[in-house]
Amino acid sequence: NATLASLYLDRGRAKAPGRLCRTPALAETLRRIASEGADGFYRGDVARSLVATLRSAGGQQSEADFAAHAGEFVEPIRAGYRGFDVVQCPPNSQGVVALIILRLLAHLGLDRDGPLGRWRYHSLVEAARIAYGCRDACLGDPAGDAIDLGAFLSDDFTCRQSASIRPDARLPDTDAPEFPEHRDTVYLAVVDEDRNAFSLINSLFDAFGSAIMDPETGVLLHNRGKSFSLLPGHPNEALPGRRPMHTIMPGLVLKDGRCVMTFGVMGGHFQPVGHAFLLSSIIDYGLGLQEAMDLPRCFPQDRQVWVERGLPQAVRDHLAALGHSLADRVEPIGGSQAIWIDHENGVLAGASDCRKDGCAIGY
Repeated sequence: NATLASLYLDRGRAKAPGRLCRTPALAETLRRIASEGADGFYRGDVARSLVATLRSAGGQQSEADFAAHAGEFVEPIRAGYRGFDVVQCPPNSQGVVALIILRLLAHLGLDRDGPLGRWRYHSLVEAARIAYGCRDACLGDPAGDAIDLGAFLSDDFTCRQSASIRPDARLPDTDAPEFPEHRDTVYLAVVDEDRNAFSLINSLFDAFGSAIMDPETGVLLHNRGKSFSLLPGHPNEALPGRRPMHTIMPGLVLKDGRCVMTFGVMGGHFQPVGHAFLLSSIIDYGLGLQEAMDLPRCFPQDRQVWVERGLPQAVRDHLAALGHSLADRVEPIGGSQAIWIDHENGVLAGASDCRKDGCAIGY
């Protein structure tokens, strides 16, 4: 909208390097939130202004909708992986998808050729296709239809699904909805001197979200509603009061009840694959955080397998021979950050993915 354009553009073009972007309206909104807490955003002048902006763009939101909103403290979901517990957010997050992939990988076994082995990439792709099929069919707001996560994480489900993965051919395609790609996610991991671990991920969904900035408050509105399904009766159906299935998923890893790793992987729909691939690289193959992040990635999407340029030719040839349709990905796939907590030696190790802006800092 015009407010956003006036902030970031100069006569219709991106501002030159060194130019300042000032958002005094947003600064005032943040001061109000600091003073009044959540009510400073969801009630009063800020809510009234946001509702007016939304309704002027055709939205149906009301001040009552804002006032009725409340954040939730939820019980995380978890699954064991080779002596560790991997912790994820429950639906409407897609965190369970990473747990499904990890359980399938644990059942399928490791690649003797190491972290760049052909079987490793094939089994990852096939496990992901199974797990995303579960997501696309069943995940949504648990406030609507109950989601039986236990069934997806059961030994019976894992055994049956892993048995369908063949070493000599890919699984047949199934019909799946087309989800929009998104690319505007930020992840942050922090561990303090008392070893409190913090894992945060935030996203507007598209670049600049909805591209609607409220002029009175400076708030840029997201467009995560694009992840809703328009199929009647679907668990992720767009209905009043419902939240869409969303892709963002901060992660933790526990060992004997203590957190040993806080981590996240950006990249929209790629995130569950990114979680599973990163954790397997560290836990199964003994790689350091940065080594694990630097490995070439692949991702099944739209009946293709996106591959990064660093993937060895032998792996590419093998995937193609099994029937996978490879698509070279010019842009990097995802981005990750992590901190490993070495309780025994009292040391923290951090890493930040070269694919995204970011850094690892200790002080």
